[in-house]
Amino acid sequence: MNEVARLVVWVRGSVQGVGFRWFTRAKALEIGGLSGFALNLDDGRVQVVAEGSRDGCQSLLDWLQGVDTPGRVDGVTEIWDTPRGIYEDFAIR
Repeated sequence: MNEVARLVVWVRGSVQGVGFRWFTRAKALEIGGLSGFALNLDDGRVQVVAEGSRDGCQSLLDWLQGVDTPGRVDGVTEIWDTPRGIYEDFAIR
């Protein structure tokens, strides 16, 4: 059985002004079954919150850590948590 999970990720590097949030949303929609958001932070990082199947969240995390993201990712910090169920879709904030 595939459990439901919440993934919170902070992505460091050159990830603002390169379409990172848009591509993250597109990837989440491609994976399917994920809700949450991608948000530019004032310190230059992008925060990504995703809720859905653990496998789906892991697929998004794998993509965020991979070489196919726009810009340049220098590091990714993630926290796994219990889903809150408050997101209707995957948004860009």
